[in-house]
Amino acid sequence: MNGLYRPRQGRVIAGVCAGLGRRYGLGAWTVRLLAIISCVLPGPQFLIYIALWIMMPSQEKYAATQP
Repeated sequence: MNGLYRPRQGRVIAGVCAGLGRRYGLGAWTVRLLAIISCVLPGPQFLIYIALWIMMPSQEKYAATQP
């Protein structure tokens, strides 16, 4: 499974950072650290995280839709 989904294992809050890390070949903690560092900059980081949480399917739903 190579798509963008929230994995069952490795979740801390919602699995968004773990899913992004798996999709782009980065470690989950690397993506989490980048997300935390980006919070010091002005912008809609929290809104983007919440939007990804809502839009990214969980691993079970993603696997059910794959052939």
